[in-house]
This record gives sequence, structure tokens and C-alpha cells, in this order.
Amino acid sequence: MLNMADGLARLGALAADPVVSDLADAFAAEGFELAVVGGPVRDALRGRTTHDLDFTTNARPDDILRLVTPLASAHWDIGRAFGTIGARVRGEQVEITTYRADSYDGVTRKPVVEFGDSIDGDLLRRDFTVNAMALRVPDVRLIDPTGGVEDLVAGRLRTPIDPTVSFGDDPLRMLRAARFSSQLEFEVDADAMTAMEQLAPTLDIVSPERVQGELIRLMQTDDPVRGVRTLVDTGLIQRFLPEVSALRLEVDEHHHHKDVYEHSLTVLRQAIDLEKQRHPDAEPDVPLRIAALLHDIGKPRTRKLEPGGAVTFHHHDVVGARMARKRLQALRFDGETTDAVSRLIELHLRFFGYAEGVWTDSAVRRYVRDAGALIERLHILVRADVTTRNRRKAARLAAAYDDIEQRIVQLREQEELDSIRPELDGNEIQAILGIRPGREVGEAYRFLLDVRLDEGIIGADAAERRLREWWAARG
Repeated sequence: MLNMADGLARLGALAADPVVSDLADAFAAEGFELAVVGGPVRDALRGRTTHDLDFTTNARPDDILRLVTPLASAHWDIGRAFGTIGARVRGEQVEITTYRADSYDGVTRKPVVEFGDSIDGDLLRRDFTVNAMALRVPDVRLIDPTGGVEDLVAGRLRTPIDPTVSFGDDPLRMLRAARFSSQLEFEVDADAMTAMEQLAPTLDIVSPERVQGELIRLMQTDDPVRGVRTLVDTGLIQRFLPEVSALRLEVDEHHHHKDVYEHSLTVLRQAIDLEKQRHPDAEPDVPLRIAALLHDIGKPRTRKLEPGGAVTFHHHDVVGARMARKRLQALRFDGETTDAVSRLIELHLRFFGYAEGVWTDSAVRRYVRDAGALIERLHILVRADVTTRNRRKAARLAAAYDDIEQRIVQLREQEELDSIRPELDGNEIQAILGIRPGREVGEAYRFLLDVRLDEGIIGADAAERRLREWWAARG
């Protein structure tokens, strides 16, 4: 529960911050208004750490730049057309924006920029009431024209104006609603949810890069599941990631299978828990989290109803990997993230063969080689994929994965598992066989790599002998 007395004390501390007070004094000396606005005010009231200070003012961009320059070690005006000047003051990044009174054309999400003269008018155009509060400085006065404090206490996300107008102006705000619901652990207001359902098709005017950015921010929260549910329940996810809502497979009275949608959300939560346990100080692992959410998206396409009530999803790992790659490319994800997610999905079933029977050292080497730099993420994903309520089965799978991880450690101590290569390189292969660079060198290399994976280190002399035997057998 939000304690307002404590919250107001924290606002006083925010106003006394050296960066804030320096700017407040400079603007007041010239007769301009200045207020900390948005996230920093919301977070201060909640007792959360504030990052990146945002300000609003009645000063125009030229005046902002003039007042900031003596206080800043650096400044930039890339957002000048929108009234925003950025600067670094006392080592902190700040953005100061002239009061805005924008209008939208309803076709794009780009506003027709209009400067305003009133802070209340500026706050009304913001996305949610909890982000539409301002702290006037230096006189330390909370400005809250839309009931943001009440919504903060209630844990509610509500738009300052009619949500159909707010979301119609900027459809990206609907994705921000899902993200903030996870980030703040708030419920989205019922009227806002209804508007999101009605206006979901308008998300199509938002660029893939912007959608990608909000998806990443959602995945960086401590519990993205709340936001994912919001996106699915409103139909928004159909506009950019329909494979997730497709996981809600119908179950008839004759054929039964696990609820794939709920299973995927559980895997996402469990992957995040394991990620934090194993790497408590690391940044959120977005590729791992996306892979956890999407790891079973191949199931709807591969589902087969078998006689007797069984349901199979053969090759859903391979199909899902291809689907994920195509979708992430459409959302303009970088190649590294796309490769990591699709590869994790492709490999996520491999371990279950180990649980059914102990692998040879060769099989363990291949598992490590195929995962490459993704091996630690694969450990987490595979463990998170166990959602059975059968305690005996869960314990058996956990013990099996403990065993394979231990074997990987042991093999890594004996060999260079992370960089397994044949014991002869391409130049040595050419010299031994008397051949020039080409396809046959690659075939010989792959043969020696298989020997290395199957048998471990056999020594250069033995490798040469095996190479000559293989070459002779080819005629």
C-alpha cells in the first residue's frame, strides 16, 4: 500500500537532488516554470529508484538550450523539433521538453507538434494517469490533474482522457499498457481494456521497430506474463505475434493434452526464476525469455490426433524454430537475437532423449557442440520446460539434468568442449591427402570432427591414420 506521507517525503528528496535543484534555480531565475514529470515522480511516490530525469517547462527550446548549456557537460538537440533538449548534468542524463498540446491525424502516430502554455494541458496528453503527474520545482508542489495518485494507490492503469481517443491518437500506448501492467504490477482499467480490443487493428500503423522495442521492454520486466495475458486477452498480440494466442488449442472430450498456452507462460516464469538464481546480477536475458515464450509455437501446426485419444506434436521443435525466425525477422530483431531464439527452440527437446537413457560421451559432446555459446541458456530453458505436476517425474527429470550438467563439467575439464575441432586443420588435411582447397577438404574435415566427437582426443598420428583410411575407402 502506498504511504502518502512517505511518498511526499520522497518527492521532497527528489526536489532536493542536486541535478533537479540546479536546473530549478536556473529556470526560476529567468522566470520560467519547471517540473519533474512522468516516471520519476511515479517511482518516487512508490519508493523506487529513479533513472533518467524528465522535465517539462513553459520555456521554448531556444531558452531551454541557453539555460542548460552552462550547467551541462554535454547537450544535444536531436529532439528540438518536438521541443526536447537533452543534456548531461552532474553526470546524469536529463531531458527537458516544452509544454505540448499536440494533435494527431489518425493515420499515423506522428503528432502535429504544438507547444502549449499550461502544464495541466501537457499532462492530459500523456499515456496514463500514473505517468501524468508532475513535481513543480523549486517550490515542491505535486501537480496531479487526472487522479494519478488515486490510481497509483489502487494499482490501476487508466488513461487521462477517453481511452479510445488516447489509443486512437497513438496506438503504441496499447502496448505500453501491457508493459506497464507487468512493470508496475497494475491492472489495466476495464474501459482501457475494451478500447484496446476495439482498436487492436490500428496497431498496424506502428512500425515493426517500435513494436519490437515494446516487446523487449515487456520481456525485461520481472513478470512479463501479466503483460502477455493483456496482449492475448485484447487481441493485440494477433497483430504482431499471433503464434502465441494460437497456443490456446481446443481440447475435445476424446483427445487430451496439456494446455500449451498456460504451459508456455509457466515455462516463461520458471525460466526467469532460474535465470535470476543462476545469474542474480545479470541484465534480463531477453532472447532466453522470448525462446521460453515461443518454444512450443510449432505445436498447433504439428498436432495430430491419434486413435485412442493420444495427441502428438512430432517435429514441433524444428517447425517452431522456423516460425520464430520468420516472426522475429518481421519484427526487425537483430540477427544475433533471431539466431539465438530459433536455435534454442530447435534444441529444447534434445535433452529428453537423455532422460530416457544415459548418453555416451559422444552424445554429450554433440549436445554441447550444437548448443555452442547457448549452452547455459539451453540448460535454463530445458529445466524450465518441466511443468508436470507429477512430483516423481519432475524429480527424475531434474536428476537427469543434474547428471548431464555434471558430465559436461567433467568433460570440459578433460577437453576443450567449447571449441571442439578436429585434430588436423584444413592445411594439414590438404598436405596429407595432396589435394587443393575445395569440397573434399570440407568433407574430410567433417569426417575428422565426427571422429573427435565420437571418440574424444586420439592424437594427431591416429587422426592422420584414420584420415588416410577414410580417403582410401573413397577410392
